[in-house]
Amino acid sequence: MKKVNKKSALFLSSVSAALVASAVAPGTSVSAEDVFPDVPSDHPYHDVIHALAEAGVVTGYEDGTFQLYSSVTRAEAAVMMARILDLDMETGEGSTFSDVYEGDWYAASINALHEAGYISGMEDGTFQPKKEMTRGEFAQLIVEAYGLESDASEHPFEDVQEGAWYEDAIATLYNLDLVSGQSETKFGPKDDIRRGDFAWLLANTDYEYGFTLGDEHFELSLMHTNDTHAHLDDVAKRVTAVNEVRAENPDALLLDAGDVFSGTLYFNEFKGQADLEFMNMMGYDLMTLGNHEFDLGSSAEGHKALADFVEGADFPFVSSNVNFSQDENMKGLYNSYISKKPADGEIYNSVIKEVGGEEVGFFGLTTEETADISSPEAITFDNYIDTAEERVKALEALGVDKIVALTHIGYDDNPNYDNDQLLAEVDGIDVIVGGHSHSKLSEPVEVTTDENGDPKDPTVIVQAGQYGDYLGTLDVEFDDEGVVVGYAGDLIDVSEKEANAEAAAALEKYTSKIEDIRDEESGAVATEAFPNPRLEDGDEISVRNSETALGNLITDGMLDKAKEYNPDTVAAFQNSGGIREAIDKGPITIGEILTVMPFGNTLATMELSGAEIMEALEHSVSNAPKESGGFLQVSGLNYTYDSSLAVGERVQSVELNVDGEWVALDESATYTVATNAFTAKGGDGYDVFANAYEEGRVTDLGSSDWENFRDYVAELGEVTPVIEDRIVDVASEEQ
Repeated sequence: MKKVNKKSALFLSSVSAALVASAVAPGTSVSAEDVFPDVPSDHPYHDVIHALAEAGVVTGYEDGTFQLYSSVTRAEAAVMMARILDLDMETGEGSTFSDVYEGDWYAASINALHEAGYISGMEDGTFQPKKEMTRGEFAQLIVEAYGLESDASEHPFEDVQEGAWYEDAIATLYNLDLVSGQSETKFGPKDDIRRGDFAWLLANTDYEYGFTLGDEHFELSLMHTNDTHAHLDDVAKRVTAVNEVRAENPDALLLDAGDVFSGTLYFNEFKGQADLEFMNMMGYDLMTLGNHEFDLGSSAEGHKALADFVEGADFPFVSSNVNFSQDENMKGLYNSYISKKPADGEIYNSVIKEVGGEEVGFFGLTTEETADISSPEAITFDNYIDTAEERVKALEALGVDKIVALTHIGYDDNPNYDNDQLLAEVDGIDVIVGGHSHSKLSEPVEVTTDENGDPKDPTVIVQAGQYGDYLGTLDVEFDDEGVVVGYAGDLIDVSEKEANAEAAAALEKYTSKIEDIRDEESGAVATEAFPNPRLEDGDEISVRNSETALGNLITDGMLDKAKEYNPDTVAAFQNSGGIREAIDKGPITIGEILTVMPFGNTLATMELSGAEIMEALEHSVSNAPKESGGFLQVSGLNYTYDSSLAVGERVQSVELNVDGEWVALDESATYTVATNAFTAKGGDGYDVFANAYEEGRVTDLGSSDWENFRDYVAELGEVTPVIEDRIVDVASEEQ
């Protein structure tokens, strides 16, 4: 669980209520609004000290200072420890030590600590209350008071003598990550404990292991997946990962943030039913819908496959900003109310689940961009911020103060649409379990400010990459006010697990049906691999922001096929969001091609003016160098742009290959351009194409994109990756 010193005041802003009346050390009391002038706001102990001061555990001096580096006496330490441990002061009456007298302001605390077995005093029977406490003594006191133990006994401190009475205590604190020492090799066991260090260690230890806070905190454990896209080859290992987490924590909930549909032969063949069998086997608790769940909307059966998927689920769905009312397949599955007893196989506006005796609220969001990047047809999407604010208000009105948003809007997606970091600014959302951007968040991300930059209660964001490669885990601790006071998250590498035998056997019936399709060779051979890069681990090149060899090959095939229908076609465009996988070196199989282009698009031609082509190219690079699924791979056209310029003013030069000769784009001329039908109808936000479609300037040729690609590479025989400077960002060249 996250400790209070790491990043924020999330523990500190809430611990005060729990610690009020815990301890009152001598000195001038400090109100919660006072700020110690000698403890700057950027000091790592600032939040700890002010929270403990607000609680009355530590106080400042008469001049208003805290004096971080002043020593703490044994009496002062005893008072603070006794009160924060909530010891019975009546047991401290009388006199235990010869130099501690009844009536002394510290007597009851010292005697209570002695009665509890935490202190024993000096060999001569004294306590020496006015003597400064050493760092070694405080380490021993902390370990004894909180019953701390550690399996490891190693420590790096050269000044901690082997066998010294305080060595085990210091090693315990070090191995529990509660102390780091004065330097890498020095602890200073005989040095005085300073007021700043005292406050820091006391607060962290009590938060992590204390009795005061433990009974009032609630811990929510989540497992999460997103953007699995029908990648089932390792699903039996994912089952093992889930079972292992549940064995350790039976109350952990399992959530999916959308995009189970589309991506592999498993989906092409089974339309989500293969994925569903394993989701039911793993016992998912909730799912929200991703944009690709709506990919089949324009097919002859519409959203029947999605309806079948929902109805067959042994778990409910949560979807708050999606309007299903005009879709015949889906409208009967949607419930517009908040449910405390949601039925499996149905969709709810919001859900309240009881976990460990506490109520937790869940709502779901799907990106509004779905209207542009998928085929929802009559299904529409409301604004995510407005919906989130309304959902928080509704859940809080029912007394729910722990709220989780299950989202498919992207961690860092285009803010003109929606993203989780902006959503996190909405007050009242405690956790965001996200998808859509395929972000591998190795650690949870914490947001503690609102849209104005003002402090707010923390919101924790998690996302688990893509394709089921990882099972995300998140443990979140809430105080009694429903505020996040700690968290810890991890991504479990599914590939490292052993396959669950039952799941592996169940998978065989699906893999056997697609093996023949997957292994059939197209007749083409890749002399080298055709990568499909994304922005990961610091890479700057992505299929969604740069020309790629695979994009060139695909668009060359589109242009070649379009010319068979219309010899006047001069260029081809392919949205990069429609290119899903790489091609390996060696024979190119049908399975590879279907995985690269899984969406079943058809080829279309458009009659566009040069000005409209320029507008489309401006839209293509509007998010560069960030990724965009609408970034166009091109053939028959070369252009340069400057990503450092304002959006709409980036494209610098455009050339078209007309009758074998490269000529500058004439914005007043009319050209025939090929693309897939999805893009031609305005997908990925191409309003300029949508306008052409509405005006009857688009012709759907009805030719399948993957079949066109198969035929093209088969005709070539051998294909080699080539980058030809078709798309050049002059800003990156100048750097």
